[in-house]
Amino acid sequence: MLNQEKFSEHDVELVSQLHESVLSIKNEIRKIIVGHDEIIDKILIALLSRGHCLLVGVPGLAKTLLIKTIASVLDLDFKRIQFTPDLMPGDITGTEIIDEDQAERKRYFRFIKGPIFANIILADEINRTPPKTQSALLEAMQEHRVTAAGNSYILDEPFFVLATQNPIEQEGTYPLPEAQLDRFMFSLWLDYPSHEDEIKIVKTTTSEYSPTIQKVLSKQQLLKYQDLIKRVPVADSIIDYTVKVVNSTRPSIENKIKKVNEFINWGAGPRASQFLILAAKSRAVLDGRFSPNIDDVKYSIYEVLRHRIIPNFNAEAEGIKPSDIIKNLLENLN
Repeated sequence: MLNQEKFSEHDVELVSQLHESVLSIKNEIRKIIVGHDEIIDKILIALLSRGHCLLVGVPGLAKTLLIKTIASVLDLDFKRIQFTPDLMPGDITGTEIIDEDQAERKRYFRFIKGPIFANIILADEINRTPPKTQSALLEAMQEHRVTAAGNSYILDEPFFVLATQNPIEQEGTYPLPEAQLDRFMFSLWLDYPSHEDEIKIVKTTTSEYSPTIQKVLSKQQLLKYQDLIKRVPVADSIIDYTVKVVNSTRPSIENKIKKVNEFINWGAGPRASQFLILAAKSRAVLDGRFSPNIDDVKYSIYEVLRHRIIPNFNAEAEGIKPSDIIKNLLENLN
């Protein structure tokens, strides 16, 4: 049983159009980016779902180039913020300055917008800045607005934050608090390229190869497709399975999964269930289908759950990671 009405004829046409557009988007991205096909899929899913992404990977894996390329293909405004220990909240959101009206000889405060006022924000090495500055992103990510000096400023839509972290260098970093981690729909792990992909990367970046990127979608089209995702019908059984998976990450007397009770302090909250359903809807539509199945939910489980599960001391002592617990959880649920 579906928990929503079926698509209209117009929605069916939109699904077909989006499916074709995504193929064009990927072809344009591949002109610049070699490999990372699954990461590109997940970023597009998050973008359609109005979610944000945390990218974890060592330097040199083309994270910045990937995001800039996606912004170009989708004709979106792009801003990069390099997070450093001395970065202040006003450097992100903007600040008020004293201006003067020469005609009336009056002084007044004028708000200068910060780099947060763009469609796609790359928060580079977000864990290198103190919590006070990290928190400047919280309102923007959740409410899509910025408050400064008592005034609220609405951010342009679509609004999408991609934050990066280096998993190697931890000295001088400030781990993101759970409340901020929960704002990210996905935690994406970028791995090294394969031997064949690295050969292509070296050939293209050490030659005169300079491709031209074509814009595939406009802002208005993207917003239309984001609204479409909300209307995608989902079977009650899919929602029941999703909630069951998320509930199973929470240690309790009723939870029969041994590793969860043994190695987890806190499990995922309801936002994880919401993001899993939105991700499943988006994946189905990107594939040209009109309703998601359980495989669509499973496709994003690790990316949605691993940064929402807080392991305890026993897990850390035995070297057990959230991904190991999720794998065991899925094996026990099947």
